[in-house]
Amino acid sequence: MLKKIFGFKEFQTIISFFALLAAASSAEKMNTVSLVVATVILGLSISTSIYNAEIIAKRIGPSLGTLVLALSVTIIEVAMIVNIMRNSPSAAPSIARDTVFAAIMIVTNGIVGVSILIGGLKHKELGFQTLGTGSLISVLATLATLTMILPNFTTTTLGPTYNERQLIFVSTLALLMYVALVWAQTKTYKNYFEPISEKEFKKLEINDYLPSKTKAIVSFFGLIISLITVVGFAKLLSPSIANVVDFLGAPQATVGIIVAILVLAPEAFAALNAAKINQLQTSLNLALGSGAASIALTVPVVSIYSILADQNLILGIDSKSIVFLILTFIAAGFTFGAGRTTILHGIVHLVIMFSYLLLSFIP
Repeated sequence: MLKKIFGFKEFQTIISFFALLAAASSAEKMNTVSLVVATVILGLSISTSIYNAEIIAKRIGPSLGTLVLALSVTIIEVAMIVNIMRNSPSAAPSIARDTVFAAIMIVTNGIVGVSILIGGLKHKELGFQTLGTGSLISVLATLATLTMILPNFTTTTLGPTYNERQLIFVSTLALLMYVALVWAQTKTYKNYFEPISEKEFKKLEINDYLPSKTKAIVSFFGLIISLITVVGFAKLLSPSIANVVDFLGAPQATVGIIVAILVLAPEAFAALNAAKINQLQTSLNLALGSGAASIALTVPVVSIYSILADQNLILGIDSKSIVFLILTFIAAGFTFGAGRTTILHGIVHLVIMFSYLLLSFIP
């Protein structure tokens, strides 16, 4: 019984937390080896945080579960962005925009594309809830336009930025829209986002697929410890990420891509596992829900931070990125318009993803 509750991941969570305490006490003495070790522990901590979130997700059900995963990932993302803004002045103005845009491209083209491809290879066609997925795409497209395209066309401030009142207004709208999405997913239109029926859910519970309440409680506290560990190591490593990009001579926007890939990698595996068992709706809830949370929660936090710290915050994306964003949502409209997808749809999204990555590193 004890082994079912306290396994390797639980002990790994505790060890990572103590490693954070040790690293924090000697942060000024960190050398190359220490940075490598810290990076590995950061990756493990992200993995354990997603693992704990998945345990909770299985217990509380598909809709609420995907929200737990999305919020966990977003907390990690926000922590890394704010730390880079504090410790790397050169990356500070645009790191939030670059990371959020990278997250959108990764979830809508990378995670979705691979999920459809892998699921399609095994099941040929994959079904999903059209109304639920359409709602996610609609919210994501609106949030992306308000926060990353519209700043290019305002005239109160110079450049692709909002002034303080505009930031507060857009941040409030983003939060309200995300609350409306969460309400729809968990209350009013819950069945539109469910990959399985309530009857099937109860059958899984009887067959011990779902973790016990005790296991879920342990995972809840494990998730809190994991997130603290991730935030702590993110603070220690965030200056190094920007320094490595500067050393390699890569465009500054690639800092955001690195952060987004690092943060979203564990969630990508959760989405792929769902697609393998023909539960594409779960994959879409994870991917598109994370994209919506990334904008709706990250932008308000970094807006407040930039106002309090009196830092410039660049939100508007360039013309090349606007083209990629428009192409992404046009492709998504065709992909998710019929209620079923094939391998070809996955390939289309992956082509967009790889094109975005290539033109980001080689502009």
